[in-house]
This record gives sequence, structure tokens and C-alpha cells, in this order.
Amino acid sequence: MSFISPLFLWYFMPAVLLAVLVCPRSWRNGIIAVGSLIFYASGAGAFTLLLLACMAVNFAAGPALEPNAWDIQATRKRWLLIAVIGFDVSVLVIWKYAGFATQQFAAFAHLLGGDFPIVHIAMPIGISFFTFHHISYVVDIYRGERRALRNPVSFATYIAMFPQLVAGPIVRYREIADQLPQRRSHRLDDIAAGFPRFALGLCKKTIIADSISPLVEACFSTPSSEMTFAIAWIGAVGYTLQLFFDFSGYSDMAIGLGRMLGFRLPENFARPYSSVTITEFWRRWHMSLSRWFRDYVYIPLGGNRNGAARTYRNLCVVFVLTGFWHGANWTFLIWGLYHGALLIIERAFGFDTAPTGTATRIARRALTMVLVVFGWVFFKAPDLGQALNMIGHMFLPDFAGLTEVVDAAFTNQRLVILLAALAVVFLPSHPVTGPLLESSRSRSANGLRIGVMTVGLAYAAILVANGTFSPFLYYQF
Repeated sequence: MSFISPLFLWYFMPAVLLAVLVCPRSWRNGIIAVGSLIFYASGAGAFTLLLLACMAVNFAAGPALEPNAWDIQATRKRWLLIAVIGFDVSVLVIWKYAGFATQQFAAFAHLLGGDFPIVHIAMPIGISFFTFHHISYVVDIYRGERRALRNPVSFATYIAMFPQLVAGPIVRYREIADQLPQRRSHRLDDIAAGFPRFALGLCKKTIIADSISPLVEACFSTPSSEMTFAIAWIGAVGYTLQLFFDFSGYSDMAIGLGRMLGFRLPENFARPYSSVTITEFWRRWHMSLSRWFRDYVYIPLGGNRNGAARTYRNLCVVFVLTGFWHGANWTFLIWGLYHGALLIIERAFGFDTAPTGTATRIARRALTMVLVVFGWVFFKAPDLGQALNMIGHMFLPDFAGLTEVVDAAFTNQRLVILLAALAVVFLPSHPVTGPLLESSRSRSANGLRIGVMTVGLAYAAILVANGTFSPFLYYQF
């Protein structure tokens, strides 16, 4: 089941919201937990048992990890934490990376004249996200930042909550722990605030991201011998916009759904393409992932406290993991190393702080945007050969034009949408549209709210009814 399927929009979501609204307050978490498992099972099937097994292990370990005033059995708690994290990471590695690892062993064995079996394992949807939620849960308890949950329904609500289960945002336990107790009844105000945010995300996904998608696919599927300067740039810029509107659209829908259910989920995007440095870009792009790696990897490694060399090492570790977290492919590793190298260069030469002069800011913003576009080519390309071929043509201007396939995909409608989407690159860094739409009562926010809820929502509903939508890009991660 997808957020943009008729089954979800016209049956599942209204049924869950109505049940939460009319049932007793003490039923809220139970309704959300059951509904979330049904939502997950509709897409993951038997892998729901894997999710339940992981939930059982982490829930059982939680109370035993709580610190006490006398620090009794601190060593045992530490080893228990390591064991639980090891279990969570092992599940992720086996189901997400075993196939990739055996392919590399098989290729190496072939060079030596031998043979090695390749494992083919289907990857459960959302495994990267619920694994990180589990790790956040046990670590935050071990650190004493929040107490363990004793109610399995509340725990299931946190881990399996359907707005964020399969594609984020990544909600750290300490961010939502205080919201899990059912202290107040569900309010119509939450639905009134959350639904426009949900509608904004639906419009981003169906009207913009999905409209650009066929053009992007045509460009990236162009054979190396037919690739041109124009195709390479159209594909790279198109994917840069498609990915943003697709993933930020999902995040808006998730945050809006969470609000309608009575929860405040963390923001995930803050106009990242307005950044003037790569450092700032990572404070604005997939913010929940950046915060997770900061709190559970970068800072425990020492952060920037032990000199430049160790800081650079820690950044490398974080971005190697960031790259591989997105997928089992060398392209993701190169993408992660690319961004890690850019951050190290900025820190080493003092470019990680925003310039003050207007002309300098414009130039730095343009440079940052170009660097991000290059990086997305590695992120999108199926292999390094295609990525390098495409980037090579981006540096070699020619007058070869477009192939027939790309020209056919580059319709007037898609050109208009592409240009409209490109306007986001030139917007100021503030205000951020999602939070503005959800909470502000200003005249501009009300105008945007009316536009999204009338023209935008109606057009998006027509596209959904016609079946002209594609899966969210981050479902694959």
C-alpha cells in the first residue's frame, strides 16, 4: 500500500483517522499500531514477521538497559546494548547487503579461476528505517535520556507507525517518547493542521516528481554511445528536482499524517537547494538522517573534539555509512565519499561558514548547487560506468542535441513543470513551505493553503484516480 494509491487515500487513511477520532482516548495507540501492521503487511507480506521479531527483541531488552543511581551491572548493560545493536545491524546486513557482498566475492573468485555462490535475498521494505528506529530506542534508554516502554502497544506505535515506517523521517526515540502516553484525546485541530501538509506532499509527488520522472528515465537510460551534453544535463538537473519533490513530498505527507494522528514528527527538509555550502546542505537535506548519524555515530566517535585529523576520519566514516545505508552499490559508496570529501575540503579551508557579501553568497550558492547535481548522478546511475560517462559529457559541450527517445519524453507539459520546479532553486532559504503551511496563520500561508487544498489537491486526485503515479523513490532504501 502506498500513500498515493486510491486504496490508501480513499479507504485506509479515512478509516484510521475516523477510528482514532471517535474511539476512546485509551484506544489511540492500539488503533495506530494495528493499522500500521496492516499497512506494512499489505506491501511486505511475510516480512511482517521479521519486523515483529525485531520489535520483540528490542522491546524485551529495553527495561534491562535502563541506568540506575548506583550504576549496578554497568558492564552487563553495556554488553547487552552491544548484543542488541549487533542483532539489529545483522538483520539489516543480511537482508540488504548479503547479495551485494556475495557478488563481490564471486567476482573475485572468478578472477582466481574459482567459483562462489551468489545469494539472492529479497529486501524487506523499510528495513533501513525501522532498524535505525530500534537502535535509537535502545541507545536512548541506555544513555538515560528516556525510560523504556513497558506497554508493547506503545512500543509498536513508535516503531510501526505507518506515516514514517517505510521511508521516514527517522524519528529518534527521545523525540517522540513524551508523545506516546495517551494523555489527551485526539483533536480536530490536529486534522485541520495536518491535512494541508499532507495535501502539499501529495501535490509535490504526483504533479511535479512523477511528471518529471519519464524524462529523467529517458535521459539516464540513454546508451553511452548516444549520450550528449544536453541529455546529461537535462537528466542530472531533472533527477535533482525529481528526487527533492518526491522525497520531500513523502516527508510532508508523513509529517501531515503524523499530525492528524496526534503526533509531531521531526522536519526532514528545509529548502536544501538554497544552501551556500555543502555543510549547510546537509543541515537541510534529509535532516532526520543527518541528526541520527550525528548523535549515534559521529559524536560517539569523538566528533570534532580531538583535532582535525580525527574529525576528518569521523566524517569519512559517517559518509561511507551514509552512502551504503542508501543501497548496496558502489555508486552509493562513491556518492557518500564524494560528499564526505567536500565537507572535509570546506572545513580544511574554512569554507564551511556562509559568506556575508551578496555577490559571494550568490556565487557560492550556485557552486554548491552544481556540486550537488554532480553527486546525484552517482546516486541515480545503476553503475559507475554510466555515472562517469554522464558526468564526462556534462564537462564536454557539444551540439548533438537529443535522441528520439529523450525528445519524445521532453513534452511541452514536462518542460513547463521542469521550469516551475526549477524555481525552487532560486527561492530564499526561509520560510520553509511545509511548517509555514501547517502552523502559520499569515495571509501568505492562508493563500497557499487555499491553493493547495483546492486546485492542487483536485488535480493530484485526478492523477491518482487515473493511475498516473509511481512508487516513492525512497521505498527502495
